[in-house]
Amino acid sequence: MAPKVEIYTWRTCPFCLRAKSLLRRKDVNFTEYSIDSDEAARAQMAKRAHGRRSVPQIFINDQHIGGCDDLYELEWQGKLDQLLAATKGV
Repeated sequence: MAPKVEIYTWRTCPFCLRAKSLLRRKDVNFTEYSIDSDEAARAQMAKRAHGRRSVPQIFINDQHIGGCDDLYELEWQGKLDQLLAATKGV
């Protein structure tokens, strides 16, 4: 089973583009919620992200990962592949 990856973005946000680029390089399918100027969607994102209102906000299997820097930190630590593989073969 593939991991469930969700990312809240703004279309022109450079950090959002960078995070999506990493996920694509890893051949990860993800659901993108573009919340440009949608305060209701941003409030919903913030509720899921423990109050964080910056974009991107990334979730893997409903676990809040954080933003772009957090995603790249997991990659540098060698933990992102483990997290993405956690549901494979289940």
